[in-house]
Order: sequence, then structure tokens, then C-alpha cells
Amino acid sequence: MRRSVLLRFLGLSLAVALGAVIATAVIATYSTSEKLQGELEDNTSQLQVDGDIYARLSTFAADHATWSGVDKFVRQLADQTGRRIALTDADGTMIVDSARVLGAGPDLPSVPAATIDARNSGTAGAGGMFVSAVAATAPRSVAFGKASLAAITVGAGQWGLTDAELRQREKLAAQAVDCYRAHGRNVTVSTTADGVPTLAYETTQLSGYSMTEIPKPAATENDSCLPAGLYAPSAKAIKINNDEIHRSIACLDAAGEQYTLQATTKTEGLQVVTPKDKSNVSKQFVDCTVQARSDALAPYVAPQAKLYLGAKSTFNVFSGEGLLRTAATALGVLLIAALVMVFAGRRLVRPILALTGAAQRMTNGDHAARVPVTGRDEVARLGHAFNAMAESIQHHDVQRKAMVSDVAHELRTPLANIKGYLVASEDGVVPLDKELVTSLLEEAGLLERLVIDLQDLALADAGMLRLHQDPRDLGELAQQVVSAHRPAAESAGVTLSAEVAGAAPAVVDGARIRQALGNLVSNAIRFTGAGGHVLVGVRRVGDGYQVTVTDSGAGIASEHLPYLFDRFYRAEHSRSRTTGGSGLGLAITKHLVEAHGGTITVTSTPGHGSTFTIRLPARP
Repeated sequence: MRRSVLLRFLGLSLAVALGAVIATAVIATYSTSEKLQGELEDNTSQLQVDGDIYARLSTFAADHATWSGVDKFVRQLADQTGRRIALTDADGTMIVDSARVLGAGPDLPSVPAATIDARNSGTAGAGGMFVSAVAATAPRSVAFGKASLAAITVGAGQWGLTDAELRQREKLAAQAVDCYRAHGRNVTVSTTADGVPTLAYETTQLSGYSMTEIPKPAATENDSCLPAGLYAPSAKAIKINNDEIHRSIACLDAAGEQYTLQATTKTEGLQVVTPKDKSNVSKQFVDCTVQARSDALAPYVAPQAKLYLGAKSTFNVFSGEGLLRTAATALGVLLIAALVMVFAGRRLVRPILALTGAAQRMTNGDHAARVPVTGRDEVARLGHAFNAMAESIQHHDVQRKAMVSDVAHELRTPLANIKGYLVASEDGVVPLDKELVTSLLEEAGLLERLVIDLQDLALADAGMLRLHQDPRDLGELAQQVVSAHRPAAESAGVTLSAEVAGAAPAVVDGARIRQALGNLVSNAIRFTGAGGHVLVGVRRVGDGYQVTVTDSGAGIASEHLPYLFDRFYRAEHSRSRTTGGSGLGLAITKHLVEAHGGTITVTSTPGHGSTFTIRLPARP
């Protein structure tokens, strides 16, 4: 854990998540226990509740052509009853489930509680007439004790009424009430749960808790109080009844069944198909009438669905009973998470604060600023990287100061010589002759080469060293360098030659490669004694080339080799060997080679000479 901040954060997150899961489990268990206890106590009324759910969903199916829009109705019904309510189609595809959250929920019970089928839920008898949703019975009364309210319902008009038809029924019901009251009957207008107007009057004829049919009034003065159309079916009911009768007759005719067609006695405007011999009703007659009713209703009622009932499995954390408990648990989890994160955060922030302080000290010029590092995690690696960066900055600062000092020294010497000769000539001490002018030109040339070298290094450091690369032969470039430096070699008594193994095509900047090789060759000639030799070689190695400059000079001690390509590097016993004129030649050579994508190395044995090796990629 101490090796990775990521693992520490992961562990902390898992710890907090575990606490949250435990707290959630406690809430769920406590709530479920209470819910189960409540269900056991209320078990005596559960069948009544489930029957009400079935009835209301059956009413919904009878009033709608599809199950579209049942979601909201089911969830409201589930909240009211405390039951889990789910509907699936005949194939088992989910229609709605009050327990589903974000598309997922507990498994359904293995067996449905009931099947809702508005097309076949009625009690039609042998006649097969549409009774369950259209041809309601005559007025009914429900008695409760000695006194009761007798309800004179609109009957078949309760199903499929349009708004205009409903308003017409309300007017007819109001007219009936006025008429009955005029004849001394205490009748009032009520409405059913579906908003259908109902006529109700007090009676003491019934007792107990039974439902009894109340026949229409006999032909008395009150008969005229029931206006025509009060019990008439809706236009939709008439249309369905006509379709049902047509389908029944077609099926019965095809089967050779005997039947009669007559108007219903309880519902105005509807017809019923009955068997001629009512004492012997065939199975074919029942099948034809039932199927006709189902087919006629199909476009107007919801399709068959399976009803599943169970305990309500969702817990509302924002309910009145759960809000306080949920808030307390949430505060506890947050408090634990805050304590854990504060403790862990302090350990994580401490090294970051140390890094910030060290960085600020470096900004103020303290390049010796370092941070203590412990451990091996990401923060520890950051500390090591910071210390390495600070070490590099301090080293380069020392090099920069040394370089400024060296540049000043290199400029001071030729400037002092030029000034001294000019002052002496002005005072008449030294005559301004050809030899003096030649000497002054040499000193000016040294200054010019130093300035050019410094400019090349500045361009290389800024990444602005421009190369003009073209296909060139490295062997040919090596021969050109040897030819250019042969007079200087002959003057020093040194043998200079080239060894090229065949063609060496490459894409390079010819001038820059000659400059790099020229620096190496001029250094080799300068520090090789008379009678020695310098060899420039070019050969193919793998996918590139090796260009070597080998001399038979005094060589370089091994402790100086890592610093040869530093600017103005000086060693007590090899200063002249490593500076090379301005002291920048080898540093420039290194930049030129690296700009071509190559490398340069050096090997040397004191007393046996040195070899500088340039490796360049082949780009034919």
C-alpha cells in the first residue's frame, strides 16, 4: 500500500463504499422487517386489497384499447395499497412493474395471481351477449343495516360514454330527480367512481349486507319519471354489440346451430343471440358466441395480461418514516468518510507541501534546495525527480558561470594582444609594418572563430540550427576534409589519409558534416607529434555508417573522457588537448552530429592515441 498512491486511494474508496453498503443493508433490513411485520398483521385484509387491484386494472383494460399509460396508474395503485404490482403480456414481456428502478427489479413470482382479459371477463350466459363491460344489469341497491341507499345506475351506459353522452346523462338524471321529488320520492343524484350519474333513494326494505336487484318501477305515475335514454347504451357499446351479433350469427350459421335474435330486457338498444332450445345448449353455440364477443371487443379493450402481486420491494428513503433514518445513516457515513480522508489526506499532502516549499526556494535563487524523500510510491518518485531536476539546474548554473568566465578569458587574450600592439605602434615602440598587421589579423581571426562558434552553440541550444540536407556520399565528404587539412598536416610532419570502403550514400548537410569532421581532424593534427599519423575512415555498419578520426597522439586520461564534449572543459594535463582552439569545437561537433540524428563517442589510451567515432543513420 505504501508503494502506490493509487492503491491507497482505491483502498480508501473501497473502505468508504463498504461502510455505505453496510449502512444501506442495515436500513434495508430494518425497513424490510417492519414491512414484513406489517404484512403479517394485515394479512386478513390482503385478499380484499388484491381483489380491488384486480378490479381496477380490469376496469382500466375495459376502458383502454392498449396498456399504454398504465405505468403511472400502476405506481399510484402500488403506493396506495403497499403492494408490488406487475403486468406482463401473454408471452411474458414486461408491461409495467412498480418495483422496477432504472430498468431492473426483483424477479417476478413463479405463478401469476390472475389473468386480466377484458374480452372474456363477462358473464354472458348462453346468449353470448356483451355483458361484462356494456350490458350492465338493471338498477341495484346495496343495503347496510336497517337503512340503505338504493342506487339506480345508468346500466349499459356506464361503458364507452363520450363526454357529450355523459353530459346528456347528467341532464336526464337531473330531470328524473326533479320528477321523483315532485311525486314525493326522496331521490338524489350521485356519481360512480367513473363519473357516471347515479339516482339514489332511501329504503328500509333491505337488511344485512347483501346486494339485491331492484326492478324498474311498475307502470304507475312514477314510470314517467324515468326519461327515455337514461339506460340507453353508448354509441360505442351499440357498435360493439352489432359486431358481436354479426360474428355470432355467421359462426352459428356455418355450424348449423339453431338460434333466435331478440332485444335484451335489461338494456335498451342491445340485442342478444339465444339458443332455440335453451334446455340443451351445445358447446359449439357457446364457443361461437364467446369468440364473437372476444373478437368484437379486441379493438376497444387492452389485450390479455398476466397480473403478478407481491410485497412492495422498494424503499423510499424520502418517505415520512424513512427520511430521518436515512438522513442519520447518511450523516454517519459522511462523518466516517471525512475522518478517513482527513487522516489519509494529511499524509498525502505533507510531501506535496515540502515540494512546494522547495520549488519556491528555487524560484528565489536557492538552487541547493532539496526535499527529503521516504517510501517508493508516486509521491516519492516525484520527490526524486524534483531533486534530480534541482541537481541538474545547479550543475548547469555552475557550467553557465564557468562558461561566461571562459568566454571572457578567451576574448580577453586576443583583445589584449590587439590593444597592446596598437598602443605600442601608436607610441612608436613597435613599427606598424607588415608583420604587425599579419599578427593583428591572426588575433582578429581568433576572435571571429570564437564568435562564430558561440553563435553556432546558441543556435543549437535554441533548436534553431538549420540543416540543408541533400543526398551526399560520406566517403566523398571525408576525402574533401582530408584534402583541405593536408597542408596543415604536412607542416606539422603528420601523415593524413582517408580510408573509405565503397560508396556511402546518406542524406546530410554536407557543409555541417565537413565542419564536424574538420574540427576533429584539426584537433588530431594539432596534438599529434611529428612523424605521427591521422586516419579518417568511413564504413557501413548495420543500418548506418561509422565515420572515425584516429590519431597516434598522446591520448587522453580516462577521467577526462566523459567531459570532453562540454564547453570550455579544461584539465590540468590535457587543457590544450581538449580545448581545441576556442574550446568549443568538440561541443559544436556533438551538436552537429546529434542534429543529423547521430551520436559521437571517444575512446583513448594514454600514449597510444585516440579515436573519435561518429555514427550516422543511412538515409538512401
